[in-house]
Amino acid sequence: MAMDAAEIERLIREAMPDAEVRIEDLRGDGDHYAAYVSSQSFQGKSRVQQHQLVYQALRGAMGEQLHALALQTSIIEKT
Repeated sequence: MAMDAAEIERLIREAMPDAEVRIEDLRGDGDHYAAYVSSQSFQGKSRVQQHQLVYQALRGAMGEQLHALALQTSIIEKT
């Protein structure tokens, strides 16, 4: 069963309330997405650790409901 973009966004925002999230369905099949996530919670973390936080937010959906996720993360700078 495929996962829709709104559900991916909801899970990420639930885990990281300050996150700016943009999801793109790359093939229109509900199975291949790109996610762009910016969050202050990424501060001081390596790129791998940032990605791990996003995957944890998805609660095991990777490989099950979600086949592929091209992930780009960045830190929201404090103003």
